[in-house]
Amino acid sequence: MSVTTAVPEDQLDPAKFRDPDVTANGERRASVGLDALETLWFNTGTLCNLTCTNCYIDSSPTNDRLVYISNDEVRTYLDEIEALKLPTTEIAFTGGEPFMNPEIIAILESVLAGGFRCLVLTNAMRPMMKCTDGLLRLREAYGDRLTIRVSLDHYSQPLHDLLRGKDSWAKTMLGLRWLAANGLRINVAGRTCWGESEAVMRDAFGRLFAAESVPVDPTHPEQLVLFPEMDETQDVPEITVDCWDILDVDPSAMMCATSRMVVKRKGEDRPVVVPCTLLPYDKDFELGHTLESAGEAVKLNHPHCARFCVLGGGSCSVAAD
Repeated sequence: MSVTTAVPEDQLDPAKFRDPDVTANGERRASVGLDALETLWFNTGTLCNLTCTNCYIDSSPTNDRLVYISNDEVRTYLDEIEALKLPTTEIAFTGGEPFMNPEIIAILESVLAGGFRCLVLTNAMRPMMKCTDGLLRLREAYGDRLTIRVSLDHYSQPLHDLLRGKDSWAKTMLGLRWLAANGLRINVAGRTCWGESEAVMRDAFGRLFAAESVPVDPTHPEQLVLFPEMDETQDVPEITVDCWDILDVDPSAMMCATSRMVVKRKGEDRPVVVPCTLLPYDKDFELGHTLESAGEAVKLNHPHCARFCVLGGGSCSVAAD
């Protein structure tokens, strides 16, 4: 005799996201082809000065599962973009906290000198503030081709600190004010876990930006990015080939249609390419060591693919002005 335990309604069914080709219901799983590599992401390393609630990559002061990527390793991929004549216009960096990487300023200089637009995600706290001389030099040389995206989880101190830790708001606001006062191009990234409408959040962020003289347009979806949550233990529908028409969603709008990310795992001698910023650890999503090998279609066999990208409409890149 066997006993079947029902899966709670809000918990992910363990039968889901198992077969890369077929859903738990036996339907053909959706995939997304690479239309053009417009944005190449690098994870600079998973070490961070914070341990945030619900960090999708579990960054912390002790998590070094992804080690610091070097300037030479980044330049190898920039050279490959040139050799393959890829249409890449944007190079972006996430972590961890990118400004903890000891080579970050040299890396950004390599990217900007190569003619690319550059995006850096940061909490704008002490690691970034230790790099202010380098940032000012890059701003002077390359202007608005460098964008700094500051993570500000809510427009109020109590809720931001609830996720990021005591006193993190004050330190992030100090960095945000410094960026604004010194003329660097700024984006802000918030989170949508608060039960507030997008209109309410954009209006409240707008009042904050105005009060702090931060030149970010809260109505612009790339200047103020509001990210859906990414808890892979919570239930979400699997995406089938029929979902594109049912949801009226274009697969070419997905992040993996125009992006790839490079990560370097602890203990490995070479970086590897993965589909996007959301899947840094899963070896089933590895696409090889080179950009040339990373052009295959991505099967949407992960809860993040459904919740963040297809249903949430999330994207990590910055659209060209």
